[in-house]
Order: sequence, then structure tokens, then C-alpha cells
Amino acid sequence: MLYWLSQFSDVFNVLNVFRYITFRAGGAVLTALLFVFLFGPAIIDKLRASQGKGQPIRDDGPQSHILTKKGTPTMGGLMILSGLVVSTLLWANLANPHVWIVLAVTLGFGAIGFADDFLKIKHGSANGGLSGRMRIALEAVIAGAAVIVLTQLDASAASKALAMPFFKDLVINLGWFFIAVGAFVIVGAGNAVNLTDGLDGLAIVPVMIAAATFSLIAYLAGNIVFSDYLQIRHIAGAGELAIVCGALIGAGLGFLWFNAPPASIFMGDTGSLALGGMLGTIAVATKHEIALAIIGGLFVLEAVSVIVQVISFKLTGKRIFRMAPIHHHFEQLGWTEAQIVIRFWIIALVLALIGLSTLKLR
Repeated sequence: MLYWLSQFSDVFNVLNVFRYITFRAGGAVLTALLFVFLFGPAIIDKLRASQGKGQPIRDDGPQSHILTKKGTPTMGGLMILSGLVVSTLLWANLANPHVWIVLAVTLGFGAIGFADDFLKIKHGSANGGLSGRMRIALEAVIAGAAVIVLTQLDASAASKALAMPFFKDLVINLGWFFIAVGAFVIVGAGNAVNLTDGLDGLAIVPVMIAAATFSLIAYLAGNIVFSDYLQIRHIAGAGELAIVCGALIGAGLGFLWFNAPPASIFMGDTGSLALGGMLGTIAVATKHEIALAIIGGLFVLEAVSVIVQVISFKLTGKRIFRMAPIHHHFEQLGWTEAQIVIRFWIIALVLALIGLSTLKLR
């Protein structure tokens, strides 16, 4: 919205600053942060009053969770999404289709997560939400539609190709099969972040690290000079996604204030599915789908630990990990919650730096 003020820069030269993505991204961070700070306490009070017993805790989870986390309200994703949307609408160029596509997926996945959280609270059980098949099906429809629209924005064959990190010219053209691959990336990212969200602050900081990384990638991919220098695909208009990422960082910082141990609120599926879906969509929009697996490697590790655990138990009756996702495995080994969270943050930061290196090391 404020971007349109730049149209009057001929009259008021100072308004020309609203043309700059870097300025508006910074404004988006601060706006989302202030929004969550101002309205966060009221949102928490409303959720606590409406939910009663708070988020249902897994019966088979660590016993410490039952003692320390019981009664904490969930659906804190509403706090994050509110700040993200308000800030994006204020600072982004609303004529840019990439912004609306990312917001649509984010809110669509958030709605699915909200329904899942609502049913869990209603039934008073961590297993009382949407069925896995129903949830995946709904996510796949939203993600598939988003990928189709993204491919229509660029009629070239490159819009349906996968670029390989660390290689200049290695591109795999998938044709229309790319729609399935792109949808898989978005759905996979949403559910991987969802699985990571199990300890206070564990998911939100790696999400912000990934968002900061993709903010830079989006800015570079959207700039024809920088993209040509780095030999990455130029995506016209993708730079505006840096504002969306900035809004996520600001809202995430605000949420972390209330989610820091001991958490006053959990983001729930409302937040984790939405934020993961958002990261996946930005990765597809910027043509860095595989780089997401590196930058978000922590989320991949969490998801793979669950898959390996399930397959092993079904085939052999034995478990590879003491408990899955893998952060619970380390809890069972005796690591404190703070140790796990901070060490996982460090891993997320290192992986993000490796992911950024793919822009230059080719």
C-alpha cells in the first residue's frame, strides 16, 4: 500500500524511498514486530479463555511436557499470521502477483492448521484433529493450484525446471510434472515445520533464519543485474517476496517474545503449517526448490526421523530413535530443552549459510 506513495516522488522527492525493496522490507519487519507486541497479550488472553485446558499434550510424549506444558493455549499462529498479513499489505506492492500467491498459500495452510487445532481442543486429544489423509489432500489442492499459477506467470520452459545447487548449467526440465514436484515441496515444507514445532522456540527461530535467507534470495532473483552476475534464474517481480519474508521475521520475533520458555502460547498447527507452506511457496517462486532442502535442512531432518521411525517399526517392530521426531530422541537421552533448542538453532544457521553459498559456489 505504501509503495504507491512512490508515484508522488516527482512532487515530494522523499517519497522515492518507498520504491526501494530494502527500505520496505525493513519497514515490514518493524511493523509486524510492533503489531504482535501490541496485540499479542490480548490474543493470548482470548485464546486462553476460549480453550480452557489449552493444547492437548501427547500421552506418549515426554512426561515433562505433561507437567510443564499442560494448559498452555495454542493457535498462536493467529498472532503471527495477523502481523504478517497486516505488515505485508502495508509495505508490499499489491499489484505483484507473487505476493498474493504466497499469502494465499500461507492463509490456506493456516486455515487447515486452525481446523486441526480446533478439533484437537474440542475432542481434548492430540490425535483428535483432521485425519492425515484429509489434511494432506487439502494441502495438495492449495499447493498444486499455487504452482500452476506460478508457472503461468512465466511461459518459458524454465518455469517448469529444477535448478541444481552448486552447478551453473545443470537444469532438469520436468514439463508439467513440475506441478506435482512443486506441490510436494510446498506440502513437505509445511508438514516438516509442523513436526519441528515440539519445544518452546524450536520451530520459530529456524523459520525466521530460513525466511531471512529467502529474503535475500528473492531480492537477488528479482534483480536482473544481480541474478545475471550470480547466474541464477531471474524471476521478474520476485523481489517483492523479500517484503513478505521481512514481515514473517518481524512477526516471528514478536511471537518468540511470548513463546520463549516457559511459553505463554504455542503456535500450533495454525502457525507451523502456514509458515512451512509459505517457505515452500517462496522456494518454488524463486526457483530454489532444492536449496530449500539445504536451508531448511533441520526441518528435513525432523521429517525424515519420523519417516524412518515409522518404516522401521512397521517392518521390524523396532524403533531407530527412542522417540520421534528427533528432538524428542535427544530429550530421552537427557538433553535439556534449552540445550536442544539452542543447538538446533545453531544447526539451522549453519545450514542457511551453506544454502546461501550455493548462490556463488557454482
